[in-house]
Amino acid sequence: MVDSVVNVAIHNLEKHGSDFDVVLGKNQLTISKTVIRVVNELHKMYASRASKAHGKFSDDTVNFPAQTFISNFVQSDFQGFEALTKGLMTVLLAQARRKSGATGGHVLFAHFEKDKQLYLLVAIINDRLGALLNEDMDISDVRHLDLDGFRFAGRVNISAWTSGADRYIGFLKGKGDVAEYFKEFLGCDTTVQDRVDTTALINVLRDFAEQRKDLVTDKDAFLQRAFDICQRHIRENAPLDFESFANEMLPDDPSKLSGALGDPDVALGDGFVPDKRALNALVKFRVKTDLWSMEFDRRAIAQGKIVYDPHKKTITIKELPQDLIQELDRDRE
Repeated sequence: MVDSVVNVAIHNLEKHGSDFDVVLGKNQLTISKTVIRVVNELHKMYASRASKAHGKFSDDTVNFPAQTFISNFVQSDFQGFEALTKGLMTVLLAQARRKSGATGGHVLFAHFEKDKQLYLLVAIINDRLGALLNEDMDISDVRHLDLDGFRFAGRVNISAWTSGADRYIGFLKGKGDVAEYFKEFLGCDTTVQDRVDTTALINVLRDFAEQRKDLVTDKDAFLQRAFDICQRHIRENAPLDFESFANEMLPDDPSKLSGALGDPDVALGDGFVPDKRALNALVKFRVKTDLWSMEFDRRAIAQGKIVYDPHKKTITIKELPQDLIQELDRDRE
């Protein structure tokens, strides 16, 4: 849940044939319990989607002016929310007119605080037809916001941006012609860093294996399976898709893993080919001191060939190679 909802506004992006228009709503909604619930639900749904991309603002503020509007909002000590949302609607309108697959809808802007970080969330929501049982015990149509079905959303971590972080923008990745819709709307540079992303992926998988023992009964087998899948992607030079990856890793309950991979606070996006060298850390232990170095596969522990004593903080190596035994014996003579 978000800690505090500061500002919320909703405007409409209306589609008429092949063109779009903007219809402005209230400059700022009253922060009611309903508004807070909607913002919390949207952010929860956004966080649960695995297929996201992350990046930073493009240096090209002429063609991608969203950064300018957000910067003005920050510099106004967060007082210019009306100017911010109206300005961003002009940017969204321009992008919608360029994308043949773009759709209209209600555009919700939410400025909120979570874990002492300030965020701006933008989501396009549509209506859904439902049914209402009225006081006369009769059923009538009612339209409501389809919070579960939104396709386009983006989030800017304003605090991380102003602190100089490398990645502070995240957005849901679309498909086909609209795949770059919110990327270009927010002016996001998503330069892929395969090695950095592979290391982040390893950390997520290790944490998941430790924390979700109800789903991961064999940590070594879980990490080895992840390694094998990533190796296949390396051989085929095929970018990872986190939804497919989670389905292959945990076919009976992939949603928990896809949620961990898509955690917006981790800022890990799919669409990268794992880095072969970095990936080895998933199944190998490597350490080096001034006097010795050691590298061994995780399977050595699983098969009992290397035994770690957590109380004595020692490692016992079994089944030493014959040439090492002979060399050590010669050294004793």
